[in-house]
Amino acid sequence: MDWYEKLSKYFPIEEMKSKEHMELLLKEKGDVYHKDDGPYHVMMYAEFDSFIFIDYVWVSAKARGQGIGHKLIEKLKEHNKPIILEVEPVDYDDSDTEKRLHFYKREGFKHAQSIGYNRRSLATNEETPMEILYWSPNDESEEVIYEQMRKMYESIHTYKDEQLYGQSYQPVDEVLTFNEDRESEDILSRIDRNQMK
Repeated sequence: MDWYEKLSKYFPIEEMKSKEHMELLLKEKGDVYHKDDGPYHVMMYAEFDSFIFIDYVWVSAKARGQGIGHKLIEKLKEHNKPIILEVEPVDYDDSDTEKRLHFYKREGFKHAQSIGYNRRSLATNEETPMEILYWSPNDESEEVIYEQMRKMYESIHTYKDEQLYGQSYQPVDEVLTFNEDRESEDILSRIDRNQMK
């Protein structure tokens, strides 16, 4: 299995970029977009001057519990920049979503509760609401994280979208919102409460 197959077997279709999209990013934006892969892991990420965005992380079920995910995150933390990623809201019928959140909580990530994120998938045409998690070495505000997400969305997610998919993703203002009074529960504290029940 190549790196793309590993990712597409694990991530839902509405969250996947096409292989062509990722290869184009690696080729044309290779100074920003990177692939770190090995027999048991694949991580796709974009590193900008002031932050890092993790696009995809996959660790083989055979290697879970061996600290591979932790090592990958630690390597990024050494760059001393905020690290941002998107996660699906918790689906209690899918234990993977909860495990994923536990992992990021252990790694010191926080939930950006004031950032709303909802984009339509070009693959399925369905709305895909996601939550934003971030790790910050210098305690950046959620507003800073929001501005960084906007930059990433415009330069990575929508890169050459019309050429690649025959249609474009929604403009950033339709997809990302910032509202300090947003009614959003901290998904990372909610998983702890569920475990106590």
